[in-house]
Order: sequence, then C-alpha cells, then structure tokens
Amino acid sequence: MTRHICLLFLGVLLSAAPARAQGSQPADATSLTFTLAVDMRNYTGPGEYDTPQYFRGALQAIDALGVGAFLLSPGDIDPPPSAYWSITSTLGIEATWFPVIGNHELPGAGVESATGANLAWLNSYDLGIVNPGPSACPHTTYSFDRPPAHFVVLNEYCDAAGDHALDGDISDLIYNWLAADLQANTQPYVFVVGHEPTYVQPDMDNGRLRHLGESLDKYPAHRDRFWSLLQTQGVTAYLCGHTHNFSVVDLGGVWQIDAGHARGLGDPYAASTFVQIQISPGLVRYQAYRDDSAGGPYTLRHTGFLALEHPVYLPLLQRGP
Repeated sequence: MTRHICLLFLGVLLSAAPARAQGSQPADATSLTFTLAVDMRNYTGPGEYDTPQYFRGALQAIDALGVGAFLLSPGDIDPPPSAYWSITSTLGIEATWFPVIGNHELPGAGVESATGANLAWLNSYDLGIVNPGPSACPHTTYSFDRPPAHFVVLNEYCDAAGDHALDGDISDLIYNWLAADLQANTQPYVFVVGHEPTYVQPDMDNGRLRHLGESLDKYPAHRDRFWSLLQTQGVTAYLCGHTHNFSVVDLGGVWQIDAGHARGLGDPYAASTFVQIQISPGLVRYQAYRDDSAGGPYTLRHTGFLALEHPVYLPLLQRGP
C-alpha cells in the first residue's frame, strides 16, 4: 500500500512538471517527448474543416504544449497532402512528421486525387535518415533511432507481392524484417507502430467498441506470433489507431496504445484525442488529451507509466513512518 501511494504521489508531481518540449531533437539523449495523432482523415487541409472543431484544434493544443521531437500518425491520414498542410501551417514548416500507412491510404480506399495517389505520396515523402523496410515496401516500413528510443513503423498491408497486397496483417515478409530490426536495436526503449490494433479494446471513457475481428485479430496466428516477438524483444509499446477509440492496455508486458482519433467533430461518438509520450531517466509516461466530444478544448484526461525503473526512486519508495 505504501509503495502504491508513493507511486501515485510521484505521478502527481510529474504531472505538475512543465510539459512544453521544443525543437526537433532533445539536447539530452536520455530524455525524449513525442506526440501521437491519428485517424484525422477527411478533416484536414484548407477550407471548410480548417477550424478548431476539427484536426486544426488538436494541432493547436499540441502546439501550445510543444510537439516534442516529432509528430507520429499511425494511419488513416488521407489525403496525406492535406494532413501535411494542416500540420505545417499550425506547427510550422520545421515540424517533423512521421506518417504511417493505414487502410484508407490504400489505392481506392480513401479520399485521393486519383487512384493510388495517397500511396504514391507516402512513397515519395522525405522521411529523412531512416532504415528502409523490405524491398516490397521500403518507404512505408522503416525504423529510426531517437535516443533513448528506437521506433519501427510497419506497413501492415505489405507482403512479397507489394506494398498494398493485403488487408491488415503481419505477413511473413514484415515479421522477418521486424525480427531482424529488433535484434539489431541498441536503444533501451522500443516503440513499434502500425495502424491496426492487435487486441481491440473499447474506448476508455465511453466503452465504444469498433473493428473487433476486423483488425490484426482477423489473423490470430500471425497476430500472436507478432505479439510474442514484441514480448521477447522487450518492446515498450505498440502504437496504433484504426478504431477511433482511445485505450491503453498492458498485454503480457507490452503496452498497446490506440490513440483514438484526432478529427474533432468528424467523429462525435468518442472524444477527439492526441497522446504525448515522455521519456525521462528511469521512466516512460503517457498523457492523453481529449476534447469534450463537441469540438471543445482539449484537456488532460489520462496519464500513466509505460515503464518505471524502481531503483531510480527507491529512496522515495522506501521512505515511510
């Protein structure tokens, strides 16, 4: 009980600390902040939806806090040129954005200027210096380091036949590439990113459930093989979207964070959400900001630890009457 109270008190102290983090790369390689915003599709770009009630509002709230090292969007960002316009016009042209392919970026599956235009845009997008994925999808599967973390972005629609050959799955091609990438990693924290959840969860605030049996759980043998790899390789968290519902769950020692949606009034049935992840010496913390489901301002609604190294806080935890 004493340990639980001390951890709770530590969380309160950390929540009170200044949250703003600026710049594309932290000076301290032991600390890192980054932001997740996903499934903003259709409610981006100039025009009718360029208001605080839609994706623009999430970006303005992110800008007020500080985006951190980069913005990461785990899919359903179509059309990506419009999402990029909203991001750079709000956060600035210097903002670093890592897009991830979702099912609506597949040819013919989303809003696009011509069939295949969204996928072509992602294949031509400048990711900077990254480790390219397998030959079938080298630009939509990739990995990179931002010390003290390693990030792996997966195209869950890729196999040996090409970069849009599947519905959501972890093919042999992707699995084998991921296994080799994780084996070579030297960073203490690891985040694997894909569009679809492995184990679909209800929204943490209203219980809404979507895409059960229509996500990576559609192929349970591949899903279980994938999750076992994350466990054995010490992955900190799997970051995803797809359901529009926000959830955080520990699944056998690996966290799954479904970042919900950041489309504001574009989906009024679950609160619009963005998530910040903050790595400091000895801990990894998430903070989820949500609106009121009516296009209102974003407030901190959920916070918790993804990793907490007890020896760092041992004097505090042992202190007592």
